[in-house]
Amino acid sequence: MAYPELERHIFICTNRRSGDNPKGCCASKGAELVRSEFKRLVAERGLRGTMRANEAGCLDQCEHGVTVVVYPEGVWYGGVTPADVPEIVEQHLQGGVPVERLRIRK
Repeated sequence: MAYPELERHIFICTNRRSGDNPKGCCASKGAELVRSEFKRLVAERGLRGTMRANEAGCLDQCEHGVTVVVYPEGVWYGGVTPADVPEIVEQHLQGGVPVERLRIRK
């Protein structure tokens, strides 16, 4: 079976840490809702087959959570909410331009 040739692959951190961890965790910041919104919009906009949204384990950026990374560009987003997802889908996934206000900078 052949694997799909994806234009973009979106990883949404859904990692869960203990409540006393100083970094916090993406799961407690609404990661499941963000993941669901990405999956819904990818399907609704006919992007399945060319783009895929997956939950990810720890991306080691929980202090920026909810953390999302888009490949092949390697663009990292932090503090993503379900309300941000349409902007990322339209501007970045479909338009090719990252959403600068959400980017995690080194």
